[in-house]
Amino acid sequence: MTKKTGKPFAAFDIDGTLVRWQLYHAIADALAKRGLIDIKTYQSIRDARMRWKRRTHGEAFSSYQKELVVAYEKLLLNLSFKQFSAAVLSVFDEYKDQVYTYTRQLIKDLKKKGYLLFAISGSQVEIVSKIAKYYGFDEHVGTVYTHEGDRFTGAMSLHLGGKHLVLQELIDKHHAAMAGSIAVGDATSDISMLEMVELPIAFNPEKKLFDHASAKGWRIVIERKNMVYELEKQDGRYILVKTN
Repeated sequence: MTKKTGKPFAAFDIDGTLVRWQLYHAIADALAKRGLIDIKTYQSIRDARMRWKRRTHGEAFSSYQKELVVAYEKLLLNLSFKQFSAAVLSVFDEYKDQVYTYTRQLIKDLKKKGYLLFAISGSQVEIVSKIAKYYGFDEHVGTVYTHEGDRFTGAMSLHLGGKHLVLQELIDKHHAAMAGSIAVGDATSDISMLEMVELPIAFNPEKKLFDHASAKGWRIVIERKNMVYELEKQDGRYILVKTN
C-alpha cells in the first residue's frame, strides 16, 4: 500500500460503535410505527429479534439482520421516498444523541488534532449522512437504495467488496497519511478496515472480532453503563490501561 503524506485519518463504523443502536433497524421500526410494514412481515422481524435477544444460538443476531434486510428491501418497493425520508428524519431526531461516550469524545479529540474523519456504515446513506454531518465527519459512505423521483427502483449499491476497499478509496481521495491512522469498529465486517490502520480499536466487539483482535494484540475498549475500560495487550495478556 502506498503511503500518503497528507493528514492522518480515523475511520469509524457508526452502528453500535458511535450510535448505541443499529440505524438500519431503527428505520424499519419507524416505518412499522407509521403502519408502513404489513403485520405478518413485522411479526417475522420481531420474532427474529427476540431469538437474538434470548441468545438462542451464536448466530442469532446475524440471522436477525439477514431477515430484516430481506423484508426491508421488499418493503421499499411499496414506499415513496417521501415516506422513507420522514422515517429517516424521525430516527435522526431520536438517536443522534444516543451515542457512546468513548467514541463521541474520541471524535472530538481527533478533530482538534486535525484528523480526517471517515464514517463507513452499512446503513442507509440518508441516515448516515445526517449523523456524519452532525458529528463533523469529513466523508461518509452508506448503502444507497436507488430511487427515481418519489419511487424506489429496487436497485441498490453497497460496499460488498469490504470496508477496506471503501476506506482505501477515501484515503486516496483525500491523500491521507497512514502514519497515526486509526479505525474503530465493533463487528466482524469491520476487521478488514481495522487491519489497514496503525491503531485498530475493537470497541464493544462481537465474539469473532474479539477473538481476532486478541490474536492480533489490538486495543479493546468496553463501554458498559457509565464506565469505559481500555485494554491493551502486554507480555501476552491484556491489562487494564485506562478507565474514565
